[in-house]
Amino acid sequence: MSATAYAPHISRELQKPLSGVTAALALLAEGATIPFIARYRKEATGNLDEVAIAAIRDRSAEMLALDERRAAIVKSLQERNLLTAELQKSVEEAQTLSALEDVYLPYRPKRRTRAIIAREKGLEPLAAALMAQGSEDPFALAKSYISAEKKVESADDALAGARDIIAENVSEDASVRSLLRDLFLKKGVFRTKLIKGKETEGAKFKDYFDWREQVSTAPSHRILAMRRGEKEEALILRVEVDEQPALDILFALFVMNSGACAQQVKAAVTDSYQRLLSLSMETETRLETKKRADSEAIHVFARNLREILMAAPLGPKNIMGIDPGFRTGCKVVCLDRQGGLLENDTIYPSQSEHRIEEAKTKIRALCKKHGVEVIAIGNGTAGRETEEFVKTLDLAKIPVVMVNESGASVYSASEAAREEFPDYDVTVRGSVSIARRLIDPLAELVKIDPKAIGVGQYQHDVDQSELKKSLDDTVVSCVNSVGVDVNTASRQLLTYVSGLGATLAKNIVDYRAQNGAFKNRGELKKVTRLGPKAFEQCAGFLRIRGGANPLDESAVHPERYAIVEKMAEDLGCGVADLLKDPAKRGGINAAKYVSDTVGLPTLKDILAELARPGRDPREKFTVFQFADIGKIEDVKPGMKVPGIVTNVTAFGAFVDIGVHQDGLVHVSEISDNFVKDPNAVLKVHQRVSVTVLDVDLERKRIALSMKSNPVVGPRRAPGADAAKKTSPSPRQQGNDRRDNNGGQNRRQNSPPPTAMGQAFASLLKSKE
Repeated sequence: MSATAYAPHISRELQKPLSGVTAALALLAEGATIPFIARYRKEATGNLDEVAIAAIRDRSAEMLALDERRAAIVKSLQERNLLTAELQKSVEEAQTLSALEDVYLPYRPKRRTRAIIAREKGLEPLAAALMAQGSEDPFALAKSYISAEKKVESADDALAGARDIIAENVSEDASVRSLLRDLFLKKGVFRTKLIKGKETEGAKFKDYFDWREQVSTAPSHRILAMRRGEKEEALILRVEVDEQPALDILFALFVMNSGACAQQVKAAVTDSYQRLLSLSMETETRLETKKRADSEAIHVFARNLREILMAAPLGPKNIMGIDPGFRTGCKVVCLDRQGGLLENDTIYPSQSEHRIEEAKTKIRALCKKHGVEVIAIGNGTAGRETEEFVKTLDLAKIPVVMVNESGASVYSASEAAREEFPDYDVTVRGSVSIARRLIDPLAELVKIDPKAIGVGQYQHDVDQSELKKSLDDTVVSCVNSVGVDVNTASRQLLTYVSGLGATLAKNIVDYRAQNGAFKNRGELKKVTRLGPKAFEQCAGFLRIRGGANPLDESAVHPERYAIVEKMAEDLGCGVADLLKDPAKRGGINAAKYVSDTVGLPTLKDILAELARPGRDPREKFTVFQFADIGKIEDVKPGMKVPGIVTNVTAFGAFVDIGVHQDGLVHVSEISDNFVKDPNAVLKVHQRVSVTVLDVDLERKRIALSMKSNPVVGPRRAPGADAAKKTSPSPRQQGNDRRDNNGGQNRRQNSPPPTAMGQAFASLLKSKE
């Protein structure tokens, strides 16, 4: 089936113009990337953005998978001579995978069931007679089926076999399964219980030791927490539905009267639900809610990752990076404006007086020697102490900036780090990563598995292929939104450029090493295996600074250079003059240059790019200053302090206030107004002002509020007194530190006091 065959269905479903959906599907089938389509094919798609194009791609893939499964089912039925015209019609009309599998279920090859055995005994006619629910005596009907040869020894045996056939037929009825599926999703209840003897090792799941929650309203993080408790063999997890409403549905469908035969059918239907349908629907409900929970958790992760990657860059500076440490000392590196390593050393500012004076001397000397313009300090263990030490040195007002170091040790042990710094150990590489994150967070963080950056929620529990696809989409979107300097970019950064990938990225770096800097975009065509299609996809996102053609520094695609040149010619000037002179650009009438292939959307983009060629969409960098508190012991209820949002989850946001343990602003404390979704109000890296509500020194937990007049004091969970009746606020949603940065942690949040409710510890925020 052609790629565009799904366009009408997707257009209706997503409420997007058919022409745009058709064009997007055709371009995707040709190998075009989402950033390229969104940026350079606006006329074709009707100005669809990246989100819409990604949704079209994903829905098309789902429909293709459904059709492939449909074809496999038809083939199986044909091979077994089971395919009838009516059955084929049902298969073709199924619009979801669940509906398709329901149609196929009665014909699916299966192990020998009780119903199959009963059919082998010749009891199917008896089952049909019972289903007719006439006035006959069922025992009289059954007597004729007694057979020693077929091992039917009595009427009771015959009736039992007939009921087994009815029970299986009921359980495989597509309409029945659809109704019960809906019942379980709407009225089902998650029920968890502690496995006896697991009190100690399962302590982190204490809030789920005896827990009930509606399936329809259970949030993502609690579904994943319950499933993890089950996986770690601390909890028993079930999905329960009151039996009577389910039986009422079945009785209404299959029981026709109150006669003796009808009573046999009623018994068979009851058995069908208790033995077959309830377990099957529970399994389906678990899978469906897991899918829903995964989707929400992945969405939160991707949104937080985007904020991290699109953080404001400091830009080219001579920079000193310091990876703090107490016992092993602080690893110091000095980098040039391009991020190249100039020198490294180790200082011990927290040990003897001699070591402290030595550290002061080294820092001052390195700053002078390398013209250091800014100092970046990792925010892990000893981070605030190191910051205070550096600030006492009076270094000619050199700014000192705390940098989120999550994942730095992952980078330092990676192949990318070994490739860049083969002669240096992991401590030096980690310090370089911290410093470079300040220069350009995006360029540095693309070298690290996104799951190690520490902004996810139950990332090891969700569907890993879906998580990878979402995070890859996010990184690709960010990289292409910013653009990449082809003459300075790392191989890892180039990998994410539209149309390239790992092989072409390596080839570009190799070409650059052998031939020097690229002089113009056209030279990209000389790179091994970078053909016309790849050039079309990547050229607009690659920048060449200071080249002969000023457009090479912009996001104007080479395929549109002729339009800009025509604009300049019409104004009697050069392209460079257009870039420099706003007055000349003001004289351009975009409508004059509209053609069959270029419309006003593209022309408006070109004019905007001429005004700010190669503009960076990220915010301007400003230095953030924490309050004058360095450790949790200094934090007191009632304090109003500045902070930086480090993670946003379904139940609130974690905020770094500079004391090694991030505090939690519970969703109920984010605003004076009701907040349903914290992500609608807050984003990662956002600077906020918070009030300290409560501090638990023993368990290192800080409760914060963003309300104008918060109530300071120990927190109680909303509805805590009715925890067994309403949705809870579990304190622990799985405090596996690997959820944040692959287990490479040195800084963490422990679970909150019981009073914090809503799962303070569902996500341990930690730094390496």
